[in-house]
Amino acid sequence: MFNFEEFTKSVRKDILNMICKAKSGHPGGSLSCVEILTVLYKKIMFVPSEWKKSPDFDKRDRFILSKGHASACLYSILARSGFFDTEELLTFRKFGSRLQGHPSARYGLEGIEASTGSLGQGLSMAAGIALALKLDKNPAKVFVLLGDGELQEGSVWEALMGISHRKLDNIVAIIDKNRLQIDGSCDDVKSLGMLDKKLEAFGFEVRTVDGHSENELTEVLLQAKKACKPYAVIANTIKGKGISFMENNAAWHGKAPKETELCAALEELN
Repeated sequence: MFNFEEFTKSVRKDILNMICKAKSGHPGGSLSCVEILTVLYKKIMFVPSEWKKSPDFDKRDRFILSKGHASACLYSILARSGFFDTEELLTFRKFGSRLQGHPSARYGLEGIEASTGSLGQGLSMAAGIALALKLDKNPAKVFVLLGDGELQEGSVWEALMGISHRKLDNIVAIIDKNRLQIDGSCDDVKSLGMLDKKLEAFGFEVRTVDGHSENELTEVLLQAKKACKPYAVIANTIKGKGISFMENNAAWHGKAPKETELCAALEELN
Protein backbone atom coordinates (compact mmCIF):
# COMPACT_ATOMS: atom_id res chain seq x y z
CA MET A 1 0.00 0.00 0.00
CA PHE A 2 1.33 3.44 -0.96
CA ASN A 3 2.34 5.52 2.08
CA PHE A 4 2.23 9.18 1.07
CA GLU A 5 4.04 10.50 4.14
CA GLU A 6 6.91 8.01 3.91
CA PHE A 7 7.26 8.57 0.17
CA THR A 8 7.50 12.35 0.50
CA LYS A 9 9.99 11.97 3.35
CA SER A 10 12.16 9.76 1.12
CA VAL A 11 11.97 12.32 -1.69
CA ARG A 12 13.11 15.07 0.68
CA LYS A 13 16.07 12.93 1.76
CA ASP A 14 16.98 12.33 -1.87
CA ILE A 15 16.86 16.05 -2.63
CA LEU A 16 19.16 16.89 0.25
CA ASN A 17 21.62 14.09 -0.48
CA MET A 18 21.74 14.86 -4.21
CA ILE A 19 22.36 18.57 -3.77
CA CYS A 20 24.89 18.10 -0.97
CA LYS A 21 26.89 15.57 -3.00
CA ALA A 22 26.78 17.80 -6.09
CA LYS A 23 27.73 20.84 -3.97
CA SER A 24 25.20 22.85 -5.98
CA GLY A 25 21.46 22.98 -6.54
CA HIS A 26 18.23 24.49 -5.29
CA PRO A 27 16.95 22.84 -2.10
CA GLY A 28 14.37 25.50 -1.18
CA GLY A 29 12.24 25.32 -4.33
CA SER A 30 12.70 21.57 -4.66
CA LEU A 31 11.43 20.92 -1.14
CA SER A 32 8.40 23.20 -1.61
CA CYS A 33 6.95 21.16 -4.49
CA VAL A 34 7.40 17.62 -3.14
CA GLU A 35 3.72 17.04 -2.33
CA ILE A 36 2.56 18.61 -5.60
CA LEU A 37 4.66 16.31 -7.76
CA THR A 38 3.97 13.27 -5.60
CA VAL A 39 0.20 13.71 -5.99
CA LEU A 40 0.58 14.28 -9.73
CA TYR A 41 2.70 11.20 -10.38
CA LYS A 42 1.14 8.86 -7.84
CA LYS A 43 -2.55 9.80 -7.98
CA ILE A 44 -3.43 11.96 -10.98
CA MET A 45 -1.43 11.58 -14.17
CA PHE A 46 -1.31 8.60 -16.48
CA VAL A 47 2.42 8.25 -17.12
CA PRO A 48 3.56 4.68 -17.88
CA SER A 49 6.77 3.76 -16.05
CA GLU A 50 7.72 1.57 -19.03
CA TRP A 51 7.84 4.91 -20.85
CA LYS A 52 8.33 4.41 -24.59
CA LYS A 53 7.79 0.63 -24.35
CA SER A 54 4.17 1.12 -23.33
CA PRO A 55 1.52 0.55 -26.03
CA ASP A 56 -0.38 3.53 -24.56
CA PHE A 57 2.65 5.82 -24.65
CA ASP A 58 0.99 8.42 -26.91
CA LYS A 59 -1.96 8.68 -24.51
CA ARG A 60 0.23 9.58 -21.55
CA ASP A 61 -0.36 12.80 -19.66
CA ARG A 62 2.48 15.27 -20.15
CA PHE A 63 4.33 17.09 -17.38
CA ILE A 64 6.51 20.17 -17.87
CA LEU A 65 8.67 21.41 -14.99
CA SER A 66 8.80 25.07 -15.92
CA LYS A 67 10.62 25.90 -12.67
CA GLY A 68 13.43 23.66 -13.85
CA HIS A 69 15.74 24.49 -10.94
CA ALA A 70 13.55 22.13 -8.86
CA SER A 71 14.81 19.19 -10.93
CA ALA A 72 16.08 17.27 -7.89
CA CYS A 73 12.49 16.77 -6.75
CA LEU A 74 11.36 15.56 -10.18
CA TYR A 75 14.31 13.18 -10.57
CA SER A 76 13.68 11.62 -7.17
CA ILE A 77 10.01 11.02 -7.89
CA LEU A 78 10.75 9.59 -11.35
CA ALA A 79 13.36 7.23 -9.91
CA ARG A 80 11.10 6.15 -7.05
CA SER A 81 8.30 5.57 -9.58
CA GLY A 82 10.39 3.12 -11.58
CA PHE A 83 11.62 5.27 -14.49
CA PHE A 84 15.30 4.65 -13.67
CA ASP A 85 17.40 3.27 -10.81
CA THR A 86 17.60 5.34 -7.65
CA GLU A 87 21.40 4.79 -7.63
CA GLU A 88 21.60 7.22 -10.57
CA LEU A 89 20.31 10.05 -8.38
CA LEU A 90 23.77 10.62 -6.92
CA THR A 91 25.09 11.52 -10.39
CA PHE A 92 23.01 14.71 -10.14
CA ARG A 93 24.73 17.73 -11.73
CA LYS A 94 27.83 15.68 -12.60
CA PHE A 95 29.53 16.21 -15.96
CA GLY A 96 27.93 13.93 -18.54
CA SER A 97 25.12 12.82 -16.22
CA ARG A 98 21.58 12.41 -17.53
CA LEU A 99 20.47 14.27 -14.39
CA GLN A 100 21.47 17.78 -15.34
CA GLY A 101 20.86 20.75 -13.02
CA HIS A 102 17.81 21.58 -15.13
CA PRO A 103 15.82 18.88 -16.95
CA SER A 104 17.26 18.10 -20.36
CA ALA A 105 15.59 16.03 -23.05
CA ARG A 106 18.94 15.53 -24.81
CA TYR A 107 20.13 12.64 -22.66
CA GLY A 108 17.30 10.13 -23.11
CA LEU A 109 16.19 10.28 -19.49
CA GLU A 110 12.81 8.59 -19.25
CA GLY A 111 10.03 10.85 -18.03
CA ILE A 112 11.48 14.14 -19.32
CA GLU A 113 9.21 15.73 -21.93
CA ALA A 114 11.16 18.95 -22.57
CA SER A 115 14.33 20.81 -21.64
CA THR A 116 13.40 23.53 -19.17
CA GLY A 117 14.91 25.95 -16.71
CA SER A 118 14.96 29.24 -18.56
CA LEU A 119 12.17 30.72 -16.49
CA GLY A 120 9.03 31.90 -18.23
CA GLN A 121 9.16 29.42 -21.12
CA GLY A 122 7.59 26.24 -19.73
CA LEU A 123 3.98 27.38 -20.00
CA SER A 124 4.45 28.27 -23.67
CA MET A 125 5.91 24.80 -24.29
CA ALA A 126 2.94 23.26 -22.50
CA ALA A 127 0.55 25.34 -24.60
CA GLY A 128 2.14 24.10 -27.81
CA ILE A 129 1.94 20.49 -26.66
CA ALA A 130 -1.69 20.95 -25.57
CA LEU A 131 -2.62 22.43 -28.95
CA ALA A 132 -0.93 19.54 -30.77
CA LEU A 133 -2.84 17.03 -28.64
CA LYS A 134 -6.08 18.81 -29.50
CA LEU A 135 -5.32 18.64 -33.22
CA ASP A 136 -4.58 14.92 -32.87
CA LYS A 137 -7.79 14.37 -30.86
CA ASN A 138 -5.62 12.93 -28.11
CA PRO A 139 -7.38 12.96 -24.67
CA ALA A 140 -4.15 13.46 -22.69
CA LYS A 141 -3.74 16.37 -20.29
CA VAL A 142 -0.72 18.65 -19.97
CA PHE A 143 0.35 19.66 -16.46
CA VAL A 144 2.93 22.40 -15.93
CA LEU A 145 4.50 23.56 -12.66
CA LEU A 146 5.60 27.19 -12.36
CA GLY A 147 7.14 29.17 -9.53
CA ASP A 148 5.45 32.33 -8.30
CA GLY A 149 8.62 34.36 -8.91
CA GLU A 150 8.57 33.01 -12.44
CA LEU A 151 5.20 34.67 -13.01
CA GLN A 152 7.04 38.00 -13.10
CA GLU A 153 8.14 37.01 -16.62
CA GLY A 154 6.01 38.65 -19.32
CA SER A 155 6.13 35.54 -21.52
CA VAL A 156 4.03 33.69 -18.94
CA TRP A 157 1.17 36.12 -19.45
CA GLU A 158 1.45 35.86 -23.22
CA ALA A 159 1.11 32.10 -22.84
CA LEU A 160 -1.91 32.48 -20.55
CA MET A 161 -3.57 34.72 -23.11
CA GLY A 162 -2.86 32.25 -25.91
CA ILE A 163 -4.16 29.29 -23.91
CA SER A 164 -7.39 31.11 -23.14
CA HIS A 165 -7.81 32.31 -26.75
CA ARG A 166 -7.45 28.78 -28.10
CA LYS A 167 -9.66 27.32 -25.35
CA LEU A 168 -7.06 24.74 -24.36
CA ASP A 169 -9.06 22.93 -21.69
CA ASN A 170 -6.45 20.14 -21.68
CA ILE A 171 -3.87 22.21 -19.83
CA VAL A 172 -3.44 22.59 -16.05
CA ALA A 173 -1.07 25.26 -14.74
CA ILE A 174 0.07 24.77 -11.14
CA ILE A 175 1.77 27.65 -9.34
CA ASP A 176 4.13 26.71 -6.51
CA LYS A 177 3.47 29.82 -4.46
CA ASN A 178 6.23 29.72 -1.86
CA ARG A 179 6.49 33.55 -1.85
CA LEU A 180 10.28 33.66 -2.16
CA GLN A 181 12.77 34.00 -5.02
CA ILE A 182 16.53 34.37 -5.27
CA ASP A 183 16.46 38.06 -4.32
CA GLY A 184 14.05 37.69 -1.40
CA SER A 185 10.29 38.11 -1.07
CA CYS A 186 8.28 37.97 -4.31
CA ASP A 187 6.13 40.80 -2.98
CA ASP A 188 9.20 42.99 -2.46
CA VAL A 189 10.76 42.20 -5.86
CA LYS A 190 7.58 42.52 -7.94
CA SER A 191 4.24 41.75 -6.35
CA LEU A 192 1.79 39.52 -8.21
CA GLY A 193 -1.11 41.24 -6.47
CA MET A 194 -4.45 39.44 -6.64
CA LEU A 195 -3.14 36.46 -8.57
CA ASP A 196 -6.37 34.48 -8.53
CA LYS A 197 -8.35 37.39 -9.99
CA LYS A 198 -5.73 37.98 -12.67
CA LEU A 199 -5.79 34.34 -13.75
CA GLU A 200 -9.59 34.38 -13.82
CA ALA A 201 -9.47 37.51 -15.99
CA PHE A 202 -7.29 35.56 -18.44
CA GLY A 203 -10.06 32.97 -18.78
CA PHE A 204 -8.87 30.29 -16.36
CA GLU A 205 -10.83 28.39 -13.77
CA VAL A 206 -8.82 28.98 -10.60
CA ARG A 207 -8.55 27.13 -7.30
CA THR A 208 -6.29 27.84 -4.30
CA VAL A 209 -5.09 25.01 -2.06
CA ASP A 210 -2.59 24.08 0.62
CA GLY A 211 0.28 22.86 -1.53
CA HIS A 212 1.41 20.40 1.14
CA SER A 213 -1.99 18.75 1.68
CA GLU A 214 -2.39 15.38 -0.02
CA ASN A 215 -6.17 15.58 0.21
CA GLU A 216 -6.56 19.14 -1.07
CA LEU A 217 -4.14 18.59 -3.94
CA THR A 218 -5.77 15.32 -4.93
CA GLU A 219 -9.27 16.78 -4.89
CA VAL A 220 -8.43 19.87 -6.93
CA LEU A 221 -6.26 18.06 -9.48
CA LEU A 222 -8.93 15.43 -10.06
CA GLN A 223 -11.32 18.31 -10.78
CA ALA A 224 -8.72 19.90 -13.06
CA LYS A 225 -8.34 16.70 -15.05
CA LYS A 226 -12.06 16.79 -15.89
CA ALA A 227 -12.27 20.56 -16.45
CA CYS A 228 -13.85 22.02 -19.59
CA LYS A 229 -11.71 25.17 -19.61
CA PRO A 230 -8.06 26.04 -18.88
CA TYR A 231 -7.36 25.37 -15.21
CA ALA A 232 -4.96 27.01 -12.76
CA VAL A 233 -4.11 25.77 -9.27
CA ILE A 234 -2.47 28.19 -6.84
CA ALA A 235 -0.66 25.95 -4.35
CA ASN A 236 0.38 27.80 -1.20
CA THR A 237 3.66 26.25 -0.09
CA ILE A 238 6.64 26.80 2.19
CA LYS A 239 10.06 27.19 0.61
CA GLY A 240 12.42 24.62 2.16
CA LYS A 241 9.45 22.67 3.59
CA GLY A 242 10.37 20.04 6.16
CA ILE A 243 13.73 21.45 7.27
CA SER A 244 13.38 24.07 10.01
CA PHE A 245 16.48 26.11 9.12
CA MET A 246 15.57 26.15 5.43
CA GLU A 247 11.88 26.99 5.71
CA ASN A 248 10.91 30.48 4.50
CA ASN A 249 14.58 31.33 4.00
CA ALA A 250 15.42 32.77 0.57
CA ALA A 251 19.12 32.03 1.14
CA TRP A 252 18.39 28.37 0.34
CA HIS A 253 17.09 29.17 -3.14
CA GLY A 254 20.37 28.08 -4.74
CA LYS A 255 22.65 26.96 -1.92
CA ALA A 256 23.85 23.41 -1.26
CA PRO A 257 23.91 22.18 2.34
CA LYS A 258 27.27 21.31 3.86
CA GLU A 259 27.79 17.86 5.39
CA THR A 260 26.97 19.11 8.89
CA GLU A 261 23.82 20.81 7.61
CA LEU A 262 22.85 17.66 5.70
CA CYS A 263 23.18 15.58 8.87
CA ALA A 264 21.04 18.04 10.81
CA ALA A 265 18.39 18.07 8.07
CA LEU A 266 18.24 14.28 7.79
CA GLU A 267 17.98 14.01 11.57
CA GLU A 268 14.93 16.27 11.46
CA LEU A 269 13.30 14.15 8.78
CA ASN A 270 13.97 10.98 10.76
